[in-house]
Amino acid sequence: MADPATYRPKPGEIPTSPGVYRFRDAHGRVIYVGKAKNLRARLSNYFQDVAHLHHRTQSMVTTAASVEWTVVGTEVEALALEYSWIKEYDPRFNVKYRDDKSYPYLAVTMAEEVPRAQVMRGAKRPGTRYFGPYGHAWAIRETLDLLLRVFPIRTCSAGVYRRAHQTGRPCLLGYIDKCSAPCVGRITVDDHKQLAQDFCDFMAGDTQRFERRLTARMNEAAASMEYEQAARLRDDIQALRRATEKNAVVLPDATDADVFALAGDELEAAVQVFHVRGGRIRGQRGWVVEKVEDVTDAELVEHLLQQVYGAVEDARAAAEETDLDADGRAASRRETRDAVPREVLVPVLPPDPGQMSAWLTGLRGARVELRVPQRGDKRELAATVKANAEHALALHRTRRAGDLTTRSQALREIQEALGLESAPLRIECYDISHTQGTYQSASMVVFEDGLPRKSEYRTFSVRGPEGDGARDDTAAMHEVITRRFRRYLADRLASGDVELDDSDDSRDGAGAPARARPRSGEVPAEEPGERKRFAYPPNLVVVDGGPPQVAAAQRALDELGVTDVALCGLAKRLEEVWVPGEDYPVILQRSSEGLYLLQRVRDEAHRFAITQHRRRRSKGMTASVLDDVPGLGPTRRKALLSTFGSVKRLRAASVEEIAGVRGMGRRTAEAVVAALGGDGGAPDSTSGATSPAVTPDAGSAPTSHDGAAPGMLGA
Repeated sequence: MADPATYRPKPGEIPTSPGVYRFRDAHGRVIYVGKAKNLRARLSNYFQDVAHLHHRTQSMVTTAASVEWTVVGTEVEALALEYSWIKEYDPRFNVKYRDDKSYPYLAVTMAEEVPRAQVMRGAKRPGTRYFGPYGHAWAIRETLDLLLRVFPIRTCSAGVYRRAHQTGRPCLLGYIDKCSAPCVGRITVDDHKQLAQDFCDFMAGDTQRFERRLTARMNEAAASMEYEQAARLRDDIQALRRATEKNAVVLPDATDADVFALAGDELEAAVQVFHVRGGRIRGQRGWVVEKVEDVTDAELVEHLLQQVYGAVEDARAAAEETDLDADGRAASRRETRDAVPREVLVPVLPPDPGQMSAWLTGLRGARVELRVPQRGDKRELAATVKANAEHALALHRTRRAGDLTTRSQALREIQEALGLESAPLRIECYDISHTQGTYQSASMVVFEDGLPRKSEYRTFSVRGPEGDGARDDTAAMHEVITRRFRRYLADRLASGDVELDDSDDSRDGAGAPARARPRSGEVPAEEPGERKRFAYPPNLVVVDGGPPQVAAAQRALDELGVTDVALCGLAKRLEEVWVPGEDYPVILQRSSEGLYLLQRVRDEAHRFAITQHRRRRSKGMTASVLDDVPGLGPTRRKALLSTFGSVKRLRAASVEEIAGVRGMGRRTAEAVVAALGGDGGAPDSTSGATSPAVTPDAGSAPTSHDGAAPGMLGA
């Protein structure tokens, strides 16, 4: 625990301008990001008597080892920069909004030549229009099924579309008139794009125009005594009305608003938002907030609006960097307008509502009104949203009460079993996978606070001293640990956040400093993506294996001079925990939560290593089969694999079928058949194998070792 007085800036160093500040820990990791109208006044609050601080703030300032700041011109710029840094660094002491589930959207890919409607989750893409979010994917499919009667736009995947275009036959939806079939020329590409635009306009709330258009056409057909056509148009109108009725009418037709509500206590809060477009609820979304800092409801609302609408700014920036056509840029602008409504209704106003309103207005490109509803339908809707937030919080507490306790207990048991000074909040686990010594791959998985942090996962291709792989698992483990921590030490040296202490010498030839001091003071704003990949060390390293693997990992750490990282190994056979230099393992009870967490970490590393190994093996074996075929270059290889899907299907194809692939001639096709033929069509050799007797085939199981003696491979 650090004393804040050791890194407190000198009097007069901190400016009185608006800006954004960052606290870093001893390893240079950003642990808190904040903004202030007056940096000097705001930062001074952190360096008062620690006993007078909120207990979460106490924990933050005693974990930190340095503070730095960036001056900006206005408070709106500070708001945008704060959001950017929170997203980039994911500080552990900032408020974290976790989606209470993954919400699906109805997405229309307007940037594509032939737009497609589909269910989509995850990050938003430039040039794609999104509607929702919906509570369930089936709700999207049900709505889409109704609307395809009137707007028969493409919903098939790229592979299905390409196959229909090649064969000249549409898919089932084309035959039943739920797709206009641009793949076979029933409708031109331009007409299909206009149809997709009409679909988007309808989903955006412009429903009356299309209903009036269909009603007029129905009356014309009836007047012309085309009764079958009139009946079909009548059914289309009913389909539109049913799709519209699925979204309850709650406000006047011209109302576009997002209605927020929150419910919580000192530790957690649940947040809900209803997206109202054209007077109808078009989507609902929720988050659960763990209050890791002392914040008021007003500050929570400010962070929430940053979370929700900051993504709009990211999407707009991504669209500007993407080479979109005019239609794609127009779709991106409409997406921005749809995402930021004219009204934002909140339970309490943020600390500076004028600043927040100005920021939202800049995002939308038109005035945005930020207020608390006081009366009428909007206040009633806000009460409904709050009821949903209260229900979500109660459900979250029921689900998470045992989970939070269990994770804390598991970390505490590991700390006690290994004799660590503190609970291992960041655990890294390493595993090696290969097939009889070929395509050696390693994985690094990361768990923070007992949960997987997949954005930090890494894979390694084991090279060995000669570039052809390590001699055994212990050598592979030594190489991987060396590469990981050598990169960490190099990143720390290259970072501007530390300076060398000249009182100590470097520990080894890799240039790892014995000690580095964090710096405090004003720094320029960093560009996104400047965070180092390996700049954060773990509290505990776990290797998949027994004493040999543990010894190899410890030797790598010793050679680099890394002394502040704990190490252990978990052997599969008896689930024994091995620590360096001990003749006997640490035995954890089978029912121990600590052992269960270590098993989860080890199994995740095992899964990730095998996935990487299979990817490398598949690529290597494919290349080894086709690389030596005369006249077959990368383009033709790609065309063959794209057409047939796999080497197995290619092996079963005839010369005529192969010659029919675009770019292939009969002579080259005969050479491919000859290369894949022979004794039953099996390849004669595989990349990395020294003789046919030890060549691994495509069905060989990859091996991931845990305690094999040095020199043993493929046990």
